[in-house]
Amino acid sequence: MSENLRSQVVTQGVQRSPNRAMLRAVGFRDEDFTKAIVGIANGYSTITPCNMGIDKLAQRAEIGIRNAGGMPQMFGTITISDGISMGTEGMKYSLVSREVIADSIETACTGQSMDGVLAIGGCDKNMPGALIAIARMNIPAIFVYGGTIKPGNYNGRDLTVVSSFEAVGQYSAGKIDENELLEVERHACPGAGSCGGMYTANTMSSAIEAMGMSLPYSSTMAAEDEEKAESTEKSALFLVEAIRKQILPSQIITRKSLENAISVIMAVGGSTNAVLHLLAIAHTAGIELILNDFETIRARVPVLCDLKPSGRYVATDLHKAGGIPQVMKMLLVHNLLHEDCLTITGQTVAEVLADVPEEPSANQDVIRPWNNPLYQQGHLAILRGNLAIEGAVAKITGVKTPKITGPARVFESEEACLDAILAKKIYPGDVIVIRYEGPKGGPGMREMLAPTSAIIGAGLGDSVGLITDGRFSGGTYGMVVGHVAPEAAVGGAIALVEEGDTITIDAHARSLHLHISDEELASRRANWQPRPPRYTTGVLAKYTKLVSSSSLGAVTDLDLF
Repeated sequence: MSENLRSQVVTQGVQRSPNRAMLRAVGFRDEDFTKAIVGIANGYSTITPCNMGIDKLAQRAEIGIRNAGGMPQMFGTITISDGISMGTEGMKYSLVSREVIADSIETACTGQSMDGVLAIGGCDKNMPGALIAIARMNIPAIFVYGGTIKPGNYNGRDLTVVSSFEAVGQYSAGKIDENELLEVERHACPGAGSCGGMYTANTMSSAIEAMGMSLPYSSTMAAEDEEKAESTEKSALFLVEAIRKQILPSQIITRKSLENAISVIMAVGGSTNAVLHLLAIAHTAGIELILNDFETIRARVPVLCDLKPSGRYVATDLHKAGGIPQVMKMLLVHNLLHEDCLTITGQTVAEVLADVPEEPSANQDVIRPWNNPLYQQGHLAILRGNLAIEGAVAKITGVKTPKITGPARVFESEEACLDAILAKKIYPGDVIVIRYEGPKGGPGMREMLAPTSAIIGAGLGDSVGLITDGRFSGGTYGMVVGHVAPEAAVGGAIALVEEGDTITIDAHARSLHLHISDEELASRRANWQPRPPRYTTGVLAKYTKLVSSSSLGAVTDLDLF
């Protein structure tokens, strides 16, 4: 039990009675008042398949905490389903939910003087939200991933939720009929769990395992398999032991462990959203991490895993092939991981990986051998130029046209762009600009999965570029550049682009350039006027006032005073 709470319920004589009475009402007995109080931040909801299996995991965590000698105290936190809200006004709340999750976990744990917390989450923002709270509170903690969904199947091919979005583009391009569109939608998501490819949820679960804040192998387990429940109970045991030993998040979440996480994300071909979330976690932990650090690590880490969205396999295939520990061991033996980082198990990274083979099994091709990587360098690149002086983020591996120069096709929202794609008004060579979708301008930095999937479905993925101050789903691939900063809402150069301007996206040079003179750019900037806020009350209005640039992680507690 925390010193704060113990002083209230044990040492204050008659004043302890109200506190003890309240705790007795929720199940405390005399002998429980000296035990550690362990919060279970339960992200269960039926809003999304990502989280609908979490309640059973929370109950297993409760059993594990009791068996280890702690007193579990369960509380709920929220989720927003990116997949369901995608392409709607509701998607503006997705990134906002990361902050709400972090604030709610901090509020419950600190308000109730908890000694530690086990956070369970499934959908994309659950994980960074929990890690931000964990870093902020610095009490012993562990994260439990709700697990990945198993792949759907139709006509002998594996499906994910992204298959459904791409099918819309294929249908609008006349490549499939309405019946096949419906069958893909019916079969894409067969049950509980987060999106099955190396999309944002599985990317962040992998990053958290690499950081040492969750148990080995836990990040790629299927939500519906018994091993996920067993791992959850085991996580509870390790957490109670961490409370006894006072292993704190600040000892685990360090500059070195964040570098380990970035290395793993590069090796597995993870989501662009990881850049945003790791910057935010680092900010909260008081660790200096900048966009250029991702570029430095990208240059030395190969892509080892052949995973969707651009590859062939899903997270359950990666799990069977050895999971994140196998990837980490390969990086470790080639001096691309910090082996001395502490993990929640109490062991170092080197100790955790001691028995993992140095090379993956030869009877699989999900994880490539070191001498035959998918790509020689990482896929997440930081682009800069007069269109993105603070930086922008792109996946650059596997694109067939690494440099595109073409006319700007300017859209003031995601919906306007999608309408143009489906109406066949976008042509090979175009560079689409979607603006006023950034952290402040959206607000909430929506993901552009609908238009990017429609581009792929229409067969334009290799011939059309897209830039935005919004984000991309982990399921996006192609010549697309997101997180353009400064964003349009604060007068960034993306706000000054005019229809027909020439833009170059150059993946190899990692540049994003608007071909107008400095004088013309300055003239346009002088005539630019900020738009009035889209929301003046409620959570989106508060978020607009507080949120920082995406180049800083889109955090809401930067320089508050």
